Amino acid sequence: MNTPLSQHERKIALRQMAQDGLEVLVIGGGITGSGVVLEAMARGYRAGLIEKADFCSGTSSKSTKLAHGGIRYLAHFDFALVYEGLIERGRMIRNAPHLVKPLGFVLPLYKENKRPMDVPFVPPGGIGLSWIMQAGLALYDVMSGRLGIKMHRRISTKNALTLAPCLKTEGLNSSFIYYDGQTDDTLLTMTVLRTAAQHGALLANYAELIGFEQTENGAIKAALVRDTINNDEYRIPVGTVINAAGVFAGRVESMAGTSKISIKPAKGVHLTVPREAVKLDEYAVVLPETPDGRLLFMVPWNTRVTIGTTDTKGGDIDQPLANHDDIDYLLRTTNLYMRTRLTRDDIISSWAGYRPLISPANGGNGDTSKLSRTHVVMDGPGGMVTIVGGKLTTYRRMAEDTLDHVAKRSGKAITHPTQNMPLDGAVGSQAANAAIDAAAQPYDWNTDVVKRLKQYGSEAHKLLTLCAEDVALAQPIVPDLPYIMAEVVYACRYEMAMQLDDMITRRLHLNFEDWSRGIKPSPAIAQVMAGELGWSISETAAQVAGYAVVSRQ
Repeated sequence: MNTPLSQHERKIALRQMAQDGLEVLVIGGGITGSGVVLEAMARGYRAGLIEKADFCSGTSSKSTKLAHGGIRYLAHFDFALVYEGLIERGRMIRNAPHLVKPLGFVLPLYKENKRPMDVPFVPPGGIGLSWIMQAGLALYDVMSGRLGIKMHRRISTKNALTLAPCLKTEGLNSSFIYYDGQTDDTLLTMTVLRTAAQHGALLANYAELIGFEQTENGAIKAALVRDTINNDEYRIPVGTVINAAGVFAGRVESMAGTSKISIKPAKGVHLTVPREAVKLDEYAVVLPETPDGRLLFMVPWNTRVTIGTTDTKGGDIDQPLANHDDIDYLLRTTNLYMRTRLTRDDIISSWAGYRPLISPANGGNGDTSKLSRTHVVMDGPGGMVTIVGGKLTTYRRMAEDTLDHVAKRSGKAITHPTQNMPLDGAVGSQAANAAIDAAAQPYDWNTDVVKRLKQYGSEAHKLLTLCAEDVALAQPIVPDLPYIMAEVVYACRYEMAMQLDDMITRRLHLNFEDWSRGIKPSPAIAQVMAGELGWSISETAAQVAGYAVVSRQ
């Protein structure tokens, strides 16, 4: 089904929400809210979603881009969390095979490691530690059941250094490979939203909640929303409000009454470096031990490598930033395992996001790395339902539990339609892959461009059509990155990209992956967007100037 998500559909959605009302209004356009609105539509509710900024502009676009069970939580005996993550990882690969791909992880164990993978105990002298690791990896495989990827295996030191030549050799006792999944977090979120739109969901970004209209007994009967682009205001009659605002969930609750939610934001910081700096290709590396008990990953991503993540408390949730201590921690810890030394000169970008972790009832002062990554669905003020916590991998299960809660409150039958629902682009993706392969030589696309385009699945046919109509759109935007100009047109028409920052930072990741942080290609990208969105010359110039400011933050 051809379902555009453009500025035109955005205006229509806001007017229709105000005119007809909604049975379910979702607040928050990250991966959680996107999953919730899809789940609601799949169960037959008349549903819509609003997001105060761009879709996926918060935590969801600041992930390590992994679909995983959370192997380190085995050491915490949080088997339920790991099992849930592994099952949802398997469903992601099955329902969106074009978007979620298996990825092998090299796990080295060194003589100096005292508690690798945060194991709760270490045998005297470390004797037998590798067997404990192997038992944990075997359990990880078994828990994934029929939805597993590939069994782990022990590998030789020679093989480990072939797959990950950046690793130091001194003290390397044993090595393993295990498997998880990798995805593009922003493209995943947009794909879930497009799937929801195909089911009739009404969606609008840059639509900020400014208050609620409530009955005498405090029940929410309408949401008051401002279009932050046009400054128009809307009153949207609602049945149930679902608060999926992540670290901002408490602010949303406070608009309807006293918020009882207790969120402890945990900052996660990542670095982006060139692939040649760490010489990784097909396999990622998990660094087995860090000072705070987290795992650090070195993950190949396009022609770059992502290193992360940290887990620290505090900071400005409105403007998450990687500070000097965060960067020093990542460099220092990574270099403990490196044959060569990474320096600040190797860093293309550093970026941060906040995880909305559930805090203990007393607030607590503990390390955020010790807080559970599980999710909680609860009743909020005014009759709203709040979903908070969790992680990208379990977004679908979070949405399912949220709509189960809504159904129980209203006495409706409970169904789980999204468990086996293909996401947009999954059906017909093989034919699209063949078409991309056929187009690679005429357009002189390298392997990285081909891999990137295949992430769109059957939607790639639209990109190929754009390239056929204008060969200039087939050209890479930045020579050593896989993004082509046709993606800019596509994002304006089918992903509701409204601002230059939406395109450069999220749809194309240039803010993180380009040495110029997307500043050099920004005028060319803005010109293409201007043709799609009707920007004037002055507006186009303002967008370029505004992005230059944003990119330096």
